[in-house]
Amino acid sequence: MKEGLENGKKTKKYAYSYEEYAEQGKGTDSMVEDILADPDFPGLTGLVIGDWGDSWEDSCQNILDGIVADKERFSHIEDLFIGDMDYEECEVSWIIQGDYSKLWAAMPQLKALTIKGSTDLELGEICHEGLESLTIICGGLPASVLRSIQDAKLPNLKKLLLYVGIEDYGFDGNGDTIKELLEKGDFPNLTYLGIVDSEIQDEVAKVVVESKYMGQIHTLDLSNGTLTDKGGELLLEKLPSYPNIKKLDVHYHYLSDEMAGKLEGMPLEVDVSEKNEPDEYKGEIYMNAMLTE
Repeated sequence: MKEGLENGKKTKKYAYSYEEYAEQGKGTDSMVEDILADPDFPGLTGLVIGDWGDSWEDSCQNILDGIVADKERFSHIEDLFIGDMDYEECEVSWIIQGDYSKLWAAMPQLKALTIKGSTDLELGEICHEGLESLTIICGGLPASVLRSIQDAKLPNLKKLLLYVGIEDYGFDGNGDTIKELLEKGDFPNLTYLGIVDSEIQDEVAKVVVESKYMGQIHTLDLSNGTLTDKGGELLLEKLPSYPNIKKLDVHYHYLSDEMAGKLEGMPLEVDVSEKNEPDEYKGEIYMNAMLTE
């Protein structure tokens, strides 16, 4: 268990080691019980749940159901992160997620939700007055999850960060799927928009800069994907029309040095770190999103 203080909020991470899982029988059916038994828990505002044992075979549904069943005892938790594990514990595409449908009503005090992994992920009908931040980290985001977000009632959402990923690991949409999300989604207080980690990042960039949110956000995040000079040229052309945007994040990219320099020259904070070079194999050019498997 790991404890920390961030932005004045006390957060603690709960996870099981291999020994706890394999030798002591710990798992999803004991996680909530162990959290509630921790004397530090009542003083927390942030809860992070990491490896629950056999995370590539057992979903986190028991944990979600336990939080819902004991919702009064979780009523002080404002920030929730489920699935915080690195690749040595479980590859992101292997993490078995769950159904969050009942969580929205059970945690009306929730301000931020981060989910890692998209296998078996369901968000259901999202309706939450207080949620300010929604982040999904995965190697492939199903269109069904995107539709749930598209139809969500999140009037106070300020930050939306979605890892699109690739087809081999769950993304079964295309540029039009992202376009529909941004056209139909209703997030009047959004100030941070991140559509990242895509192998069609130039197309994503075009959809995003043509969206209705460009006039209200202060941070545009198009990082961790296959952004090339084609997308960079579009950003150079469009961003000057939106002085409200104070930060552009395109780190992990396939931009030329010249294009990266031009973007850095714009009058806003720009992150163009982590340049990548395309791979060539038998005459074919390959570019990869940062997080896939």
